[in-house]
Amino acid sequence: MPRTPVYIVCSPRPDVGKTLLSRVLSEFLLLQNGSVLAFDINLREPSLLDFLPRTTETASIADTHSQIALMDRLIVNDGVAKVIDLGLHAFDDFFRLADEIGFMKEAIRRGVEPIVLFIPDATRTSATAWAMLRKTFPGLDLIAIDNEHVLHGETPKNFEGVKPLHIAALPAFLRSIVQRSNFSFTHYLRTAQDSSSELHQWTRANYTKFRNLEKRLKLHT
Repeated sequence: MPRTPVYIVCSPRPDVGKTLLSRVLSEFLLLQNGSVLAFDINLREPSLLDFLPRTTETASIADTHSQIALMDRLIVNDGVAKVIDLGLHAFDDFFRLADEIGFMKEAIRRGVEPIVLFIPDATRTSATAWAMLRKTFPGLDLIAIDNEHVLHGETPKNFEGVKPLHIAALPAFLRSIVQRSNFSFTHYLRTAQDSSSELHQWTRANYTKFRNLEKRLKLHT
């Protein structure tokens, strides 16, 4: 039976493109599947809710009630892919909670596939967090994201030998366009007259990478 993916987009560091990745992934899943449910656990602005208000809900892990409410939504194998835009301020608490309640194992038992999309920078904080995730959740689908805008083609410490998912950098003038709250990547693909434009090619390339990732993880078999 198909498994319901739960994508956890995260980083312990600021300004690495986490919300942008969450946006592109959410729009891809909505286009491919016709539905997606995103959760915004983010104290900073702009947040995912600002860009995708129709498919995004705010979430919190600040207290027991909020934790139960969120985990109950994530544990359901309902065929609707989930995306969590996990703010850096909630990074440690979220994964500590997941470990304490055995969320990863329980999710897999119920037909839900947790997938962590981890965006590093070149700091020791990123390397330490990556090592923690690998040690705490062995067997977890843990994907490193090589955001060219952040890493500039360099491989940070502790990531040697890891095959990352590469996200090309966008020029500053294109980044300013996609940062508009009313901008939609899918709408742009459907309406742009020039399919050879850099933004069109960037979006198509990332949608293709997400589709290939799903095939690699065998989410539809």
